[in-house]
Amino acid sequence: MNIALARTCAVYDLADVQEALDRSRGRSPELEAFYERMLETGGDRFVTRPSSIDALDPLFEECPNFDEVLDDLARYLALAHAGDRGFNVMPILLLGGPGVGKTHFARRLARVMQTECELISMNALSAGFVITGSSASWRGAKCGKVAERLVRGQFANPVIVLDEVEKASGSTQSDPLAALYQLLEPETASSFRDEFIDVEIDASQIFWVLTANSVEGIPHPLLNRMAVYEVPAPTVEQAAGIAQRMYAGLLDELNLAAFDPRLGDVVLDKLVGVSPRDLRKTLLDGLGHAVAAGRGHVIAADIRLKPTPGKGRIGF
Repeated sequence: MNIALARTCAVYDLADVQEALDRSRGRSPELEAFYERMLETGGDRFVTRPSSIDALDPLFEECPNFDEVLDDLARYLALAHAGDRGFNVMPILLLGGPGVGKTHFARRLARVMQTECELISMNALSAGFVITGSSASWRGAKCGKVAERLVRGQFANPVIVLDEVEKASGSTQSDPLAALYQLLEPETASSFRDEFIDVEIDASQIFWVLTANSVEGIPHPLLNRMAVYEVPAPTVEQAAGIAQRMYAGLLDELNLAAFDPRLGDVVLDKLVGVSPRDLRKTLLDGLGHAVAAGRGHVIAADIRLKPTPGKGRIGF
């Protein structure tokens, strides 16, 4: 059983927040409220680490096409236990086509680490303030996603997923990737300043997972700050195994003990084209159709796939 070992660390200094609050009096009610929230919750957050070096083992079965990534993470976790230190790894970039399970993997990784997960879609992101916040002097200014997660969340080491990072766009005045040069380096991330709150925040414990279909559009200096992994689509056998395990998990979750514990080969053949993000819903729908028909097993007709307009069928 995987449980999380946790210590606490300060992600911001309360004295700095109080000084900033005093300076901002009368300027912005939203900013004052945010500072007061920071003071109320305090600056300490949990830093989690799986208690066992075997904690990642379930992911080798659930996400078998991520074995190269998991091999490296398992070694880093073993090092963390050997030295009784935190589970700190360099940011990772997952490269692969749509449907290989990149975002699903990141979310499952956060669950294994028993920390929070923040998903930021970079598709058509046109301004860096989504990550770094916008100046409190601007109308409608607000905190960026990074500081908001660290302030409002419970953990100093959330998994932050930047999805489709190669599709981020910007102008010469606003580069949505500019903040990453600081945030992806622990030495500089430890003194990160969100433009809205203008207080130093320690973002050095964040576990960064970036996803992309290709490296085109990603600056080389950013690529040099990450461990880059090519993620293949699951094989037919791997996809069938993933579907079978998810089906078994749903039977347990829904207390459907009377159902056939395994899916037939014809059903599995139909499921191998379903991406991980859609697989759970597809199986739930299939179980619903089986129950409505008074059956204790799922048949191929229960798996009703909904094609995406304008796209062909993609890999799992």
